[in-house]
Amino acid sequence: MQPSATIQQRIHAFLAANPDEAILRWIFRSVVTITIVVLAADLAGMNGWIDTPDSAAEVRHETPSLDLPDIVPSILTPLTPDGGKRLTPRPLADGAMAKPMTFELVGGGKLMATGTITPGVSEAFAAEIDKRGDYIKTVALNSPGGSVADALAMGRLIRDKNFATEIEPGKYCASSCPLVFAAGVERRVGDKAIIGVHQVAAAGQASGLPRDEMNVAQNISARCQRYLGDMGVNLQVWVHAMETPHDKLFVFKPDELKSLNLATSTAVPSATAPRPAPAKVRS
Repeated sequence: MQPSATIQQRIHAFLAANPDEAILRWIFRSVVTITIVVLAADLAGMNGWIDTPDSAAEVRHETPSLDLPDIVPSILTPLTPDGGKRLTPRPLADGAMAKPMTFELVGGGKLMATGTITPGVSEAFAAEIDKRGDYIKTVALNSPGGSVADALAMGRLIRDKNFATEIEPGKYCASSCPLVFAAGVERRVGDKAIIGVHQVAAAGQASGLPRDEMNVAQNISARCQRYLGDMGVNLQVWVHAMETPHDKLFVFKPDELKSLNLATSTAVPSATAPRPAPAKVRS
């Protein structure tokens, strides 16, 4: 007997032995089981895309770490043969980079901004601009990123003031820091400077509010895209960020920085070169 004939006979026997109501219940249970499996797979995919820790109450880029000599060689290795991506593991910030961002005015009208963009640091930045704005021409960044909302606020103020931005040779600007950098009317990047992006991490909402991480992530993504468009930066920058897991970094090559209009110049004098004497400013 052919296998197909055997299967047909078993099906006919099953249908003959079971009333219509039992068959309908069997079909309904099968549909429910398949639906649960599909939803579970979708939720697993979403959890891989967005982080939802319970202890925080803002949307932020997770802070990458800093160990430039170790990560520089790895950025040229593609993730896949045809992907063309340079992904490097996210190192851990330490020292000044792990601390809240501080500001120091040096010679030549340059404001050095060093450290993590912690929630509320944009207010400290605005106070510094209000106090030193007459002397500031360029904001030089060395930061592992942090709060997206504060990065956007800092960037808007930089553009309003028509400041330039700069990453000095060998320095580091990652996660949400490139959002600040993108605001400069001129955007200069030094030799061996690192500019990297990755996905946004959605943290838990404030206590008592319903959790809707997907809505939060979509909202912040739209804000960042609109912001980059306003700054004249190619939105492919944000595509690279959204494609990169937040435990890694997508690091831009110098020619990409120019082609995507994220940088207007990739020739910045060495950070080790002698600087002019600091300007005398009023307290």
